[in-house]
Amino acid sequence: MKGIKLITLIILSTLTVKGQKIFPQDTIDTDNGPLVITFVGHASLIFEWNGETIHIDPSSREANYYKLPKATMIFVTHHHGDHCDPASLKAISQEKTKTFISSIAHEKWNQGMVLRPGQAVTVKGIGIETLPAYNIVHKRDDGTPYHVFGECNSYVITLGEKRIFIGGDTENTPEMKALQNIDIAFLPMNLPYTMTPEMVADGAKGFKPKILYIYHYGKSDLDQIRTLMADETEVELRIKRM
Repeated sequence: MKGIKLITLIILSTLTVKGQKIFPQDTIDTDNGPLVITFVGHASLIFEWNGETIHIDPSSREANYYKLPKATMIFVTHHHGDHCDPASLKAISQEKTKTFISSIAHEKWNQGMVLRPGQAVTVKGIGIETLPAYNIVHKRDDGTPYHVFGECNSYVITLGEKRIFIGGDTENTPEMKALQNIDIAFLPMNLPYTMTPEMVADGAKGFKPKILYIYHYGKSDLDQIRTLMADETEVELRIKRM
């Protein structure tokens, strides 16, 4: 993309698991060794870094998690089935797995540490900040937001010197746009549950992550976000098959 700053070395690869689809990967250098990101599908991700295997919103809709690496950490953004799937959580959990989960999701998977918006903790040297993930514009027919303020989480996870924002299901909220020093961001883009391309661009231009991944995009027109971000020289847009 013209004018984009290449700040971090990216090595493109894939993860092949016997009997499963090929999952795209990126490898990003950090001060504590490589961060390998596996794009499982939809909102499901895996981070492998410094001996940790971190699963984000594992869902059996996207993969057979019994065939994927066991988790040392799991982050669950909220209770909807494409983000909180007890079968997948069971498949990757071990005795020492640390799970971080929203309060309502904890009713479905009664394990782990409940984190509410505004909380911050450090576990195993990894910084974790929790932000509210919610809808402002998009609502159900009865006027209830698809994601109600206070019920769902976004996370900022700090791995070494890299600050990574996991949006979960959210819109371009003031809390998101106030973020600072984000190296990598994952923003959702599909209707009616999350953001339009215009909302994603507005959010990203507000907090300017160095690398922006679009995920949870369903059948959205990806060319729209490419066009909207084309002149943003401080943000590197990356879109993976999910």
